[in-house]
Amino acid sequence: MTEENFIISSDSTCDLYSDYVAEHGIRIVPLHYTMEENGVLTEGVDAFTEYAQYIGFYGKLRAGGFSRTSMLNYDAHFSHFEKLAKEGAREIVHVSLSGGLSPTANVAAQAARDISEKYPGCRVWAVDSLAATIGQGALVREAVRLRAEGRSAEETYGIVREMPLHIQYAIIANDLYYLKRGGRVSAVAAAAGTLLKIKPVLSFTREGKLTVEEKCKGMKKAFAYTLAKMQKRPPQEEGRMIRIVHPDNEKEAEELAGMIEARWNFRPGISVMGPVIGSHVGPGSVSVIWKTEEERNDG
Repeated sequence: MTEENFIISSDSTCDLYSDYVAEHGIRIVPLHYTMEENGVLTEGVDAFTEYAQYIGFYGKLRAGGFSRTSMLNYDAHFSHFEKLAKEGAREIVHVSLSGGLSPTANVAAQAARDISEKYPGCRVWAVDSLAATIGQGALVREAVRLRAEGRSAEETYGIVREMPLHIQYAIIANDLYYLKRGGRVSAVAAAAGTLLKIKPVLSFTREGKLTVEEKCKGMKKAFAYTLAKMQKRPPQEEGRMIRIVHPDNEKEAEELAGMIEARWNFRPGISVMGPVIGSHVGPGSVSVIWKTEEERNDG
């Protein structure tokens, strides 16, 4: 099958830059957010095209702004797939935000089934990424690679859906404030953690739920924990994949990249996290993903 024979699709929480999306013809369903500043509400779309937009967004959070995010519902997915079907798409591989974080994956799968019933000539293969941001994006990148190799939509779906549990995570939040707002930790724990300069390290469970894996005192110890985790579950040698994402924390992202390069002789790609996921971990965080031979576990 040639590259044009099937469409690759995702929602905007995959945090892929717009130039990559355009180059590979990826079809994105954008999520929305509402920024509140001094009682004034501003609607925004998770579809940034300029670096300054990312920095401006996180600057508002640092200044006390509060971003509310909304997930994609069934109608948004159905409309997205229907538009592609009407444009002549015969097969679509769609990668969604983790079902452990929101109902997005389930409603995407239902919309995919319903589209196939309404448009028998169009088949949608929906993949639950069991993750978000660049982990979700890594699955989209793999689908792009497989399509370029000439794999069919069904083959691509079969390979990509087995990939999520082989991606490991270390999501180092700058503090517990934004996790408290998102209901991940209690107000008391957040206050104590901020006072003690605690850097929580989060990861995804096998069910795609976000969990606080470790609490480190300071970023240096959080980096040490991350490198130890990578040593315990080392990056896969063949087709090595290590990537770093940050919500306006380029300095420490580069520092972590240097540590990883020194140990594994591989320089991770670095990108900026989009506003929807960034709203929940907060500015100043830094995260790394890497692909392993073994599956992730919850221990």
